Amino acid sequence: MLRAIQIIAKNEIGVLRDVTTIIAKHNGNITYAQTFIIKHGEYAGNALIYLEIEGGDFEAMLNDIRKLETVIEAEEEKPFEKVFGKRVLIFGGGALVSQVALGAISEADRHNLRGERISVDTMPIVGEEELAEAVRAVARLHRAEVLVLAGGLMGGKIAEEVKKLRKQGIPVISLNMFGSVPKVSDLVVSDPVMAGTLAVMHVSEKAKFDMERVKGRRI
Repeated sequence: MLRAIQIIAKNEIGVLRDVTTIIAKHNGNITYAQTFIIKHGEYAGNALIYLEIEGGDFEAMLNDIRKLETVIEAEEEKPFEKVFGKRVLIFGGGALVSQVALGAISEADRHNLRGERISVDTMPIVGEEELAEAVRAVARLHRAEVLVLAGGLMGGKIAEEVKKLRKQGIPVISLNMFGSVPKVSDLVVSDPVMAGTLAVMHVSEKAKFDMERVKGRRI
């Protein structure tokens, strides 16, 4: 069973070491971790540590973490999967991104009303270097399930990063555009609204759309 802990701790050397030592002591397996310095509010300047953990004695590790002198507070939270769910990512030109988002958000809303959790992330961005960097970073994003590229022309370094991303198990849907990106994508869709809709249907556990059966197609 996946459970999560959110910790607010002093910004000091060794805090993360002490926390993870306790989790290992109680046979917990950390499946996801993030940490950053809080910039605003009463805890500004302190560190926020969020951990998703499988197995082990969760109550014991939580109690021991609270006893650390560097820990200000520690509470159990719902894992991101249960709050935000699977992520659909949309990159490209602003106007086309908004149309893809229209389809994705409408379809996600339909599934989320039935108890699923699917979130839609958009980033209007242009330029070969900038888009290539964004595509490359997708593999590092937690819960990323599918990427939609929306633009009029994409190729070069972007296409190379698309190839790498697909090898890491994240499918890519491309709009029907100029450049080499459509040639290396899993699916090419002419209608941006439909592209967003199909992206959500692909990640949904209840939809019947299977991208594997249409891979390489243009629709």
